[in-house]
Amino acid sequence: MNLPLKNKRIEVMQSLESKVASFMDQYLIPVDKIWQPTDFLPNSQEDTFFEEVKELRELAKELPYDFWVALVGDTITEEALPTYESWLMDVEGINQVEGKGNIWSKWVRQWTGEENRHGDVLNKYLYLSGRVNMREIEITTHHLLTDGFDIGTDRDPYKNFIYTSFQELATYISHNRVAKLARGYGNIALSKMCRIISGDEMRHHKAYSTFVTEIFKVDASNMMIAFKEMMVHKIVMPAMFLRESGQSIGAAFEDFSNSAQRIGVYTAQDYIDIMQKLIDQWDIANMTHLTEEAEKARDYLMKLPARMERVSQRIKIPEESAKFSWVNPALVGG
Repeated sequence: MNLPLKNKRIEVMQSLESKVASFMDQYLIPVDKIWQPTDFLPNSQEDTFFEEVKELRELAKELPYDFWVALVGDTITEEALPTYESWLMDVEGINQVEGKGNIWSKWVRQWTGEENRHGDVLNKYLYLSGRVNMREIEITTHHLLTDGFDIGTDRDPYKNFIYTSFQELATYISHNRVAKLARGYGNIALSKMCRIISGDEMRHHKAYSTFVTEIFKVDASNMMIAFKEMMVHKIVMPAMFLRESGQSIGAAFEDFSNSAQRIGVYTAQDYIDIMQKLIDQWDIANMTHLTEEAEKARDYLMKLPARMERVSQRIKIPEESAKFSWVNPALVGG
């Protein structure tokens, strides 16, 4: 007898529990061994603190407007972490209650602990830089947390792991590009900070994409359909509801995205490249023993990158930067 789809997915999640501990050892780093935000910031206990802050502020002067918009947007996205944790804790198969929770809930907590450091270090950097309006940034972060988000996954673990596989790779690209830009402007300290964040994101991408690989092994057809449905829905960014004070939900997201595209931090082409990477990584082309519906889903997925390439070529990014309350043009580089 075939199990209802929901029960099937819970059964698959339970069957993978025995592997999650090894995935944690492979893809997460113990608290006493991983970096912490203060490793990359001026040490407030040292007499050299104010000189170090002065140097940080001087170097920050050289960074241009769109760079700051992208960095602020990345920071706000990272600081909305409580939303992401609460969402993942509610996914079917993840239990944080019975018997102090299952191994999946332990994964989510440890993943959250690692991710929490990203917003922490970036927020402190922004504050010390003196180049941005921290209160306006805090208002936007507050809005993003209270507005929540809808990534189109519901409580489905298959769709959620597709989303996190994609999104962690997207954040790797974004932070890595910011790191390269910062280095180009001579800001080595900020570059190191963003590069090590991007390293975390890549590890997390590898973990979530491994979860998907494992599910493909035991429930290929339903995983394929979930992948297709997420691509139809489109992978929306966690900051899709971004807004500044006095704005409606999502009003700032397009302008933020345009800033990121203008300086090459994250582009429409990156979205397509990530999609193709996942298709290749999960060997979608050679998947066998699929249902008829899953075969159609696979056909759709295989054709999608080329279709999106044609669409992306028509996208025009405004040359002028939108004005954000987060960044004062008079305090940043040209």
